Amino acid sequence: MRYFITHQLRYTYERPVGLRHQLLQLRPRCDVAQKLHQFGLEITPAPTALYETVDLDGNATFKAVFADLETTELIIEATSEVETFRTNPFNYLMEPWAMTLPIDYPAALWQQLQPYLGGQLTGGLTSAIDPVAVQLAQDLWLETSGNVGAFLTQLNQTIYQSCGYTLRETGSPYPPGVTWTQKSGSCRDYAVLFMEVCRAVGLASRFVSGYQEGDVDSEDRHLHAWAEVYLPGAGWRGYDPTHGLAVADRHIALVATPTAKNSAPVMGELQQRGAGSEMAYTLKIKFLSDN
Repeated sequence: MRYFITHQLRYTYERPVGLRHQLLQLRPRCDVAQKLHQFGLEITPAPTALYETVDLDGNATFKAVFADLETTELIIEATSEVETFRTNPFNYLMEPWAMTLPIDYPAALWQQLQPYLGGQLTGGLTSAIDPVAVQLAQDLWLETSGNVGAFLTQLNQTIYQSCGYTLRETGSPYPPGVTWTQKSGSCRDYAVLFMEVCRAVGLASRFVSGYQEGDVDSEDRHLHAWAEVYLPGAGWRGYDPTHGLAVADRHIALVATPTAKNSAPVMGELQQRGAGSEMAYTLKIKFLSDN
């Protein structure tokens, strides 16, 4: 699939503020599952300097520096042309020793996966796995006899079929136990719940922010979120519990992080704290071709 995406964010402030440094995470990934053919970024007011970097998780990010500049408005518009390739999300070959839970990881791999195995961040510290997620993980483990593929598929379908979707455009994800108890949440709530249940059985997982094709005839578009699970031999594989789908060629990933808190498209601080602000955005996804 080939898409053209326009994503604009507009921040308005009640009085002039200094923008300091702003981290922008709006450049789609370029890897074996998707190719970025072109990317454009316009920022108003123009930053003093713009630095492109690759972060610890391999995400392409920009740091915009605004020196001695005050403004009442910040507009960021990213345009992308992306081609996706993963038509069959189950076309992979896992390591034989990783087919059944719990997985007995080699020591070196276990060490590398540590950031993706703990509980979600709470108050700046890594918390224990939510007990509600632990119970759900145990129920599904018993139901699927510990088969990794069956466990992930059943978890994806359980969240999709049991919970009602609620659009929340701002705010941190709910704790996993709250989402499962209420049986209601947004896409980021479901992604965090999915991750927590995976981590409860020792499956490394991470949070993905990006776009999903949705209804090609609809103008109503929103930033989307899902989870990726590390499967030895298959690498990172996406699951979208909001739609009950294994991620294929109709999802476009922006960034992937160990926790949701570091996945926002724009992060930064103002020099004058306490100034009231509002954020509005427009997102357009144009389908170009099916390759």
